[in-house]
Amino acid sequence: MTDRKEHIKTNIQVLRNELEQLFAFFEQGHDYKIMVYEFWNAKDILGHITFWHESFARNISDLGKGIEPKPLKGKLSEINKQSVETTKNESINNLIKRLKDAQNTIEAFIYADTINMIPYKKDSRDYSKTEHLEVVSNHIHKHLRDILNTYGKTNKQN
Repeated sequence: MTDRKEHIKTNIQVLRNELEQLFAFFEQGHDYKIMVYEFWNAKDILGHITFWHESFARNISDLGKGIEPKPLKGKLSEINKQSVETTKNESINNLIKRLKDAQNTIEAFIYADTINMIPYKKDSRDYSKTEHLEVVSNHIHKHLRDILNTYGKTNKQN
């Protein structure tokens, strides 16, 4: 395996670990409507992460199939708002299933030699596979840390 593929393999494992921790949190049966941020609760954050992961999966899948990707477009704040609004009525189990399906799609195409740069969103720069995996892992890690901090505080108060 080349150094580049080894690096991707390592980054995939980091991403899997972040997702496993996220799934483990949502299997605990908490009240997931507790606010983590001013406008988002834990379930909203799961929807947000799922929305962005599906975007990554669509873009890399399109590239792998030789189709022109159609990355998300708009201001980041608008896309983030859309990410929560479009997933609000989904069950946690369905969001987790969608997130796992997106991860499987990403892993099916991440090693393709024909894919070099992956679009993130329209009017933003593209990312290499390694960069994209790092950005996604860091994104999930940040939200997971904020969720765990909030729920840790909540549990201590009860």
